[in-house]
Formats: sequence, C-alpha cells, structure tokens
Amino acid sequence: MAKATKKQALGRGLSALLKDPQNDIKSAEDKNADKLVGHIVELDLASIEVNPFQPRTSFNEESLKELASSIRELGVIQPITVRKLDFNKYQLVSGERRYRASKLVGLETIPSYIRIANDQESLEMALVENIQRQDLDPIEIALSYQRLMDEISLTQEQLSERVGKNRSTIANYLRLLKLDPIIQTGMRDGFMSMGHGRALINVDDPQMQLDIYEKVLERSLSVRDTEKLVREMQEGKTGKSKTASRTPSVAPVYKKGVKEFSEYLGARVDVKVSKKGSGKLTIPFNSEEDFNRIKKLIQGED
Repeated sequence: MAKATKKQALGRGLSALLKDPQNDIKSAEDKNADKLVGHIVELDLASIEVNPFQPRTSFNEESLKELASSIRELGVIQPITVRKLDFNKYQLVSGERRYRASKLVGLETIPSYIRIANDQESLEMALVENIQRQDLDPIEIALSYQRLMDEISLTQEQLSERVGKNRSTIANYLRLLKLDPIIQTGMRDGFMSMGHGRALINVDDPQMQLDIYEKVLERSLSVRDTEKLVREMQEGKTGKSKTASRTPSVAPVYKKGVKEFSEYLGARVDVKVSKKGSGKLTIPFNSEEDFNRIKKLIQGED
C-alpha cells in the first residue's frame, strides 16, 4: 500500500512540475528532464492533440465503445505515449484508441509516457509502433512501410531491421500498393484477404484485376480458387487455345534460378527463353529507392 501511495505522489509531483512555466522542459538537456522522460504522468486530455502522422485512418466504433467500457471500469491500464510540443502542449505518438475511448468516457486526464522528439522521430515512433499492432489491415501496414521508406529515407533492409520483419515480407506488403484503389479499399474493408491481393498482383491489366475482384466477391472465392481464376483468365486473354496462348515452357534449371533471384532481390523476376536458348531477365522496381536497392544487391555492395 505504501508503494502505491508513493507512486501516486510522484505522479502528482511530475504533473505540478509540468505546469510550472519556470520549469518548462523542451529538450533532454534541460533541468529536470531526467525526472520527466520515461516516467508515467497524468496529463490533461485537453492538452494532447492527435498525431498527424498516425498511420491508422479508421477506427471501429463498436470496438471503441468496448474499450471505453473497459476504461470506465478499470481505468487506462496501458499509458499512451506523447511527445512534448510546447508548454503544457503534447502530441500523441501512440495510443489513439485509448485516447479516444478515454474522451468518450469523459475522463479529464490520462496516464502518459512523455518523449521529447522531433517530427521525424515522432513519425518513425508512430509508424513502427503501430505496425506492430495486430488489428491493422494489410493496406495500412503497406502504407506505413512506404511512408517509413519515403519520409525517413530507409531502405528495405533498414526497414526490416527496424520492424523485425523479413525483407521478403515487407516487399510483399509493398506490392499490394500496385493494386487498383478499388481493390485496396476492398482489402481495407475486409472483403478480401492479403492472400487474395497477392494473387491479383500478378495481373498486369487493371481492368482484368477488377473483373477478377468482382468474381472473388460474387462467388466468395478462396485464395486458391482466386489463384486458379487468375491463371485461367490470363491464359484465355488472347482468345487462343490454352496451348497456343501459353508462353514457351521454361526449363527447370531456369525456373529454379529465377526463384532464387526473386528471393534474393525481394522482387518478382521474370525470364523469357527462346528456342535457341537465348533469353532475358526482367526485374521490376517500385521507385528510385527500390531501383538503387536492387542495384546494390546485384553489385554486391553492403
């Protein structure tokens, strides 16, 4: 019991420290910064603004109400994380659901971890922490990966280290962003899984993508059935027989090599071989950053 009282007193002391203009802490080097950063402090909800870098763009209303009910009964068990902007002014880094649910309940304060970070660090913390959540849809994850690469200037290898995912996994998510926006919306709304999306990525024709997407929804096709439908529609695209429309068969030695190339480069590599034995490799890339990444891998650079 004594420990709980001490903890509460510490929280009140930190709150008072934060509301004293003479002790306004703006950087990790400021006096008393060590007493603030890394500690749990009760902050006024009114002093916290939503993070514009938040990757989540939609919140399930029913889920929020359930969380609000839990907070009403038990309080906020896991503190949110904020960064200090100005005197008595903070911005969410993570925990927006807890923040929203607390406002629904009518709480005036919320337990918070305080960080001192610039915009880039805030973006990275928000994206990396949110990527770890289990309830983000595949497109939200893909967009978060893309933003980390674009706005923090991370390569796929660096991103892999930051989020603890294989590079091939990250590449698979990023490829989803090539899908038609209508299909991406369908994935975000839960009408189709990531497995369905990966099957449709192999369709280059945007209209054919949409045609297959409609059939997937109409027939409630499984991922395997979708992959089969993709093959059938691609084979019948030219109007010729399956035998005539099929590209020349590729020897197993080439297939094995292409698979190894694809895994190493983190990109789908295509091969075409003529009857005389000559051929060409095609390596797609998503951006200048992706092109430079592939170039370094081919050149054997670190």
